[in-house]
Amino acid sequence: MLISVLGIVFGIFNFALLIPLLNVIFGDISMPEKALEAPAFSLNIDFLKGYFNFHFYNILQHYGKQGALQFVCVIVLASVFLSNLFKYWSSRILTGLRTMVVMRMRQALFNALVGLNVHYFNNQRKGNLISVVSNDVSEVENSIISTIQVILREPLLLIGYVVLLFTISVKLTIFSFLVLPISGVVIGSITRKLKRDSAQGQIFLGNILSTIEETISGIRIIKAFNAQESQRRRFEKENTGYRNVLKSIFNRKDLASPVSEFLGISVVLAIIMYAGTLVISGESELGASEFITYIILYSQLLVPAKAITASVTNIQRGLAAADRIFEILDTRNPITEAPNAQGIQAFESEIEFKTVGFRYQEDWVLNNIELRIPKGSMVALVGPSGGGKSTLSDLVPRFIDPQLGGIYIDGKNIKDLLIKDLRSLMGIVTQESILFNDTITANIAFGEDQPDMHRVKAAAQVANAMEFIEKLEHGFDTSIGDRGARLSGGQRQRISIARAVYKNPPILILDEATSALDTESEKLVQDALTHLMENRTSLVIAHRLSTIQHADLIVVIDQGRVVEMGKHEELLSRKGIYQRLIELQQL
Repeated sequence: MLISVLGIVFGIFNFALLIPLLNVIFGDISMPEKALEAPAFSLNIDFLKGYFNFHFYNILQHYGKQGALQFVCVIVLASVFLSNLFKYWSSRILTGLRTMVVMRMRQALFNALVGLNVHYFNNQRKGNLISVVSNDVSEVENSIISTIQVILREPLLLIGYVVLLFTISVKLTIFSFLVLPISGVVIGSITRKLKRDSAQGQIFLGNILSTIEETISGIRIIKAFNAQESQRRRFEKENTGYRNVLKSIFNRKDLASPVSEFLGISVVLAIIMYAGTLVISGESELGASEFITYIILYSQLLVPAKAITASVTNIQRGLAAADRIFEILDTRNPITEAPNAQGIQAFESEIEFKTVGFRYQEDWVLNNIELRIPKGSMVALVGPSGGGKSTLSDLVPRFIDPQLGGIYIDGKNIKDLLIKDLRSLMGIVTQESILFNDTITANIAFGEDQPDMHRVKAAAQVANAMEFIEKLEHGFDTSIGDRGARLSGGQRQRISIARAVYKNPPILILDEATSALDTESEKLVQDALTHLMENRTSLVIAHRLSTIQHADLIVVIDQGRVVEMGKHEELLSRKGIYQRLIELQQL
């Protein structure tokens, strides 16, 4: 702010020097009747004016008009140099501020997304979230943060020009302010709709990114079902909508500048007509040099006014993007940590569900669940699709929290434990192998910056993955592509299992880990899972019931309730839902 003010002061001083410069050139100057004295120092315009006149008339007296002209030119040159030096300096500072704000905003958004509840993302389109982090932040940078310099500098420059105009002519300045608000009303009516259009544009852009992401991810299905034209039409619809909104935004933005320029020049001409009439009639207190300087100075007044108008236009666009950013930043994760949460370093005895109930909206997904999982046991969850099996498994690592009852580990409610410690006790292998575009080593030792290669290889051995890893061109340093696209389904799943082995957790959650595999891959993966579950407590969601017949406890869940519970032979003898599921899979 200080550097900007100094730049503005010297910039205005340049125009103030036009009066003595013109007076010297056109000979409209004479020595004062008595010798001038150097004024006492004070921070105001009168001191600067008096100090300049003291030296100016001394030089005029000793060196004549030629010397006075040279003196004024040197002062103008020095003032212009200092003005531009301070402008550049302030711009460098603001550039650092601008880039820092954008970096922190994007980091805050990413941190907020990573910290949100897992189920938050079920109701969001990935394209919209990506659009907010990338495009909306860029929009805020281009339309709001880029106007920081305008917001800080131009109003001060405007005030400085107005003060100088008042010192030259109070009457003319008052007249100009009577006609100036007309342009403000016109510009305001043009920019008023920009925020709404910008918000609509960001929605269209998010839909475009979602369509691209879904098309790339599902390209096999799209081609298999001959849906290319359908996807093209879908993309064209969003793309055309975005184009129309952008067209409206740019038309309004482009209209603001010429309209403001036309209105500004109209005001200047009105002032020239009014002031010229006064000069011609002899009623004006201004001389020729003051009048010319006033017109030049007033024309410069339009520059910051126009910049402020443009910044208001830009801010309207940025506010729509900012609303979407703060919608994410203001979203609160319902999974919160207790203020006095306890740490937990080991799993000692059992996991217990006590009258657990959960619902997403109105209908209960889980109702009155009572279940004990002793340490070292394998408990399988089976039942019809949509019965609540995956929801039940999501409760244990606190991806979601029950509305009724509680879940206890070693007698402690998991809501009273540190979330990081709780999840460090668990390894999760899901039906879909979630891998990252990195090396095999990085995926197995996920979350560690410096993996222990001995443990990585041992984990791969347990997961039956060494056989195919060693055949890859770069072995463990092979990049597996986006979502592990360079590996087969069975290979991806074995890498996921190796990741769980590397973590070495006492509790395992396996969510239909073999259901999407062919027979050969399933056998390899099942062998790997068997090794993985040795000496661990396992909660297994099973689609293929043949894989869980040796479980210590099989829990049948239907419509959110535990309807059967026991070992394989025991449940078969009851001739209930479990036996019917077995028979259906044997058909």
